[in-house]
Amino acid sequence: QVQLVEAGGGLVQAGDSLRLSCAAGRAINSYAVGWFRQAPGKEREFLGYINWSSSTYYADSVKGRFTISRNDDNNTVYLQMNSLKPEDTAVYYCAARYRIASTRDREYDYWGPGTQVTVSS
Repeated sequence: QVQLVEAGGGLVQAGDSLRLSCAAGRAINSYAVGWFRQAPGKEREFLGYINWSSSTYYADSVKGRFTISRNDDNNTVYLQMNSLKPEDTAVYYCAARYRIASTRDREYDYWGPGTQVTVSS
């Protein structure tokens, strides 16, 4: 079992930056971690992942603006978000899956409760 908790969300203005964290309750160095978001009335959207070897992959919608990193010493994965836009407003989730990363939310086994990000224009 892997417990995940996101933190760092809040209200920011367009153009600002925000860094979200995803803290695990145990070592996750063998796990891939994905980031997703869900806006009201919309389906959950894949943003990117970092696999166990720290290679990353991003959705086209956030490529160049969002960066995922991990620190296995403190069991935490980060999502750095730059140049935020109002359309980035959503609840942001991290999810973990053993070894193999995926872009599909249904393939992740463990999820955090989410953190709200609101970007004002």
